[in-house]
Amino acid sequence: MKSALILGILVFFCSTLLGDLSLPNIFTDHMVLQRDQQNPVWGKAKPGEKITVQIAGQSHAAKTGKDGKWRVKLDPLPAGGPHVLKVKGSNTVTIKDVLVGEVWFCSGQSNMEWSVNISYNAEVEKVSANYPQIRLLTVQKLGTQTPAEDITGQWEICTPESVGDFSAVGYFFGRRLHNALNVPIGLIDNAWGGSAAEAWIPRETLEKDSRYDDLLQHWDEQVAANPPGSFEKKLEDYQKWVKSGRPDPQQRRPRDILAGQHRPANIYNGMLAPTVGYGMRGVIWYQGETNGGRSYQYTHLFPLLIQSYRDLWQQGDFPFYYVQLADFQDEVDEPGDSTWAELRQAQTMTMDVVPNAGQAVIIDVGEGRDIHPRDKQTVANRLARWALANDYGFDIAYQSPRYKSMEVKGNKVRITLDHVSDGGLWSFDVKEVIGFSIAGKDQKFVWAEAKIVSNNEVEIWSDDVSKPVAVRYGWAQNPRLNLFDRNGLPVTPFRTDDWPWVTANNTK
Repeated sequence: MKSALILGILVFFCSTLLGDLSLPNIFTDHMVLQRDQQNPVWGKAKPGEKITVQIAGQSHAAKTGKDGKWRVKLDPLPAGGPHVLKVKGSNTVTIKDVLVGEVWFCSGQSNMEWSVNISYNAEVEKVSANYPQIRLLTVQKLGTQTPAEDITGQWEICTPESVGDFSAVGYFFGRRLHNALNVPIGLIDNAWGGSAAEAWIPRETLEKDSRYDDLLQHWDEQVAANPPGSFEKKLEDYQKWVKSGRPDPQQRRPRDILAGQHRPANIYNGMLAPTVGYGMRGVIWYQGETNGGRSYQYTHLFPLLIQSYRDLWQQGDFPFYYVQLADFQDEVDEPGDSTWAELRQAQTMTMDVVPNAGQAVIIDVGEGRDIHPRDKQTVANRLARWALANDYGFDIAYQSPRYKSMEVKGNKVRITLDHVSDGGLWSFDVKEVIGFSIAGKDQKFVWAEAKIVSNNEVEIWSDDVSKPVAVRYGWAQNPRLNLFDRNGLPVTPFRTDDWPWVTANNTK
């Protein structure tokens, strides 16, 4: 597989240098086109060359510019196939086994990148992955400040042999859609573990907003502190240390931070820019951990990221469904502030300011000892609920219950929740409702008792707080909680107060 991939890359670059007609690697055998909409197809050839693109009885013509680039838009096609995409110029490129169906990008960091191979029930998932109408494309990692024109990767048919290395959340999500819709599914995994949100956004977009001046200045200082050749020198020194038997003091292999997944615009340039415009239905996103220390900034940075995707694609407000941070690390004995709780709040707030965005709450799925929970099936199911309900017309519950309002009555607070299914609320495992804390005007929170009093209301109190003014639920990095609706969707962590964020001044 690797040798074939390398050969394909060499052919592309050689043909480009010679001026022959070529298409980037997002257009290969087994690809999927988005149904029922116009789909761009593009490539390179000799300047001034006439290009003809044919598929399923339609034909489109283009002429390359001085830069040798060409682009056409295919007329909408219904779900189906296989088709042959034939592109003619001074030479002919034929792309076979092209399906038309639903295309989704699967982006984010390591939890999106996390493969089927290392998820729960991997053996069963792989041997049952006989889905010839599901197609998989993994974009290899590249961080750069210069927009790339191509990706490293190629489309594959979903088989027991190919699915193991693919994104688990992406595959499980796509499989749900395929089983429900009975149409081909194309999944593009372009995730990078540990990535920061700003790495996915064009630098010029960040430069237009003064709120990111500190962040950009920080990275400009990093560039100045790491002149050309400095990483190579550090790597050479490290390799000499290894060859000498690794004597004390111990060393870590150096990382080229300037080419990594944290630098603003790096992932946009290296992995996103070459795919911009490829016809799709929407994006599923699983990221946030790296920005946890800058949660307040995330309240506007994450909406900016989503808007930048939509501005680049020019497909309107396509669906953007994302996963809220799971529970992680040690449980706390006493309630208090939490940077990760604030990040979850920033993610929840995004639904209120970004149209057609949805959040999958997985506060019950995490693992205290591992930032990578192995249960990717539940994560994918909750993302799939959003798509099946909002985009494909299925009458199913899809949004976790959310805080709506509060009312103080004496020493008790009554909380009303929105988006609760007809079955109402229930406390998992035990009758006692766990996860609430309460505070008076001194802003000192204590654990609270709680009980469900109606389908969508909870009453909260503590004998230690006679005049409550605020309630929080699930407000910790790894909270103890058990409040769900009858579909098994967990109540979204929330706070009723607007007291200062502990991350308010963290900007870089």
